[in-house]
Amino acid sequence: MEDIQPIKNWEVVRGRSTPIAIAGPCSAETEEQLYQTCKGIKENVDITMLRAGIWKPRTRPNTFEGVGEIGLKWLKNVKEELQMPATVEVANAKHVELALKYEMDVLWIGARSTVNPFTVQEIADALKGVNVPVIVKNPINPDLALWLGAIERIYNSGIRDIAALHRGFSSHEETKYRNSPMWQLPITLKSKFPNISLLCDPSHIAGTRDLIYPVSQKAIDLDYDGLMIETHCDPDNALSDAKQQITPDRLAEVLAEVKIRKNKTDDVEFNSHLDDLRLKIDRVDKELLENLATRMNLVTEIGEYKRDNNVTVFQAERWIEVFQTRPALAKELGLTKRFAEQLYKLIHDESIRIQTKIMNSEPAE
Repeated sequence: MEDIQPIKNWEVVRGRSTPIAIAGPCSAETEEQLYQTCKGIKENVDITMLRAGIWKPRTRPNTFEGVGEIGLKWLKNVKEELQMPATVEVANAKHVELALKYEMDVLWIGARSTVNPFTVQEIADALKGVNVPVIVKNPINPDLALWLGAIERIYNSGIRDIAALHRGFSSHEETKYRNSPMWQLPITLKSKFPNISLLCDPSHIAGTRDLIYPVSQKAIDLDYDGLMIETHCDPDNALSDAKQQITPDRLAEVLAEVKIRKNKTDDVEFNSHLDDLRLKIDRVDKELLENLATRMNLVTEIGEYKRDNNVTVFQAERWIEVFQTRPALAKELGLTKRFAEQLYKLIHDESIRIQTKIMNSEPAE
């Protein structure tokens, strides 16, 4: 998949500065609302592309589910008047047909569609022989394979202008976000498909408009290629996702506040010092892995001792002791409690795996 084209090479955005910015309402509600929002965006900030939801897959029925085909007509009129490209979400073959009929420039596949390979394949089949860029959002749940698979299905349809859109993931953990960012997952996806452009949807990650700027900055600091931000002329009265939409004025402020950083420099002194620091990290990582290996050797000894004395693998009192003392020690060393908790959960899971394997084996004679 080395011939996937980065977004800066797409014909529809060629010549535009990067990172790109896509903005528009969560949903096209009325012709006037869509026009006023897009006009306000155009007047306030130089973005790359307009967006609008036409069909809205809602969790429960009897809520606003989008205006349907008429919204495409409104968006086509707006994009032609403002002379800007536009993108819409598609969730089945009929949506693809209608979006192309109304000359939408880019299509995106939403999180609720990405989670279902049958749906993605239907969309991919409808795209065969069509030359239109496609943006693929991550699935609702943190399942990297589903995200990779959706991109591969679109690629197999013949599309080469493909980007990945990170909108966060559902999580059982309570966080300040609507959808947990889990930044490592999109970074891992990027490592699998190095050529693919990575975009961020701070609106769906944040869930509230006050978090849109910090999430946007974080994404840009991680070298994302652009942002998709939900924008509404009257967000408090929006028919969907009111809390996470911002006004065109605020959009302009957010994009002006975001600091764009370069991902490399030709400064010889900087690069030399950076290489020295990375060599130190390499040495520390080697020591860290050696220490972890030593710890797991001790876990193996404990497992054998438990097996020989008919003692259970898991002992709650010991786990509670470790889980309480290690984060406290980490804090004293300048590390965060959350980092230590996540680290020791991984260590504990591996320890249980090792000891369970030993418990089900025969003692060596």
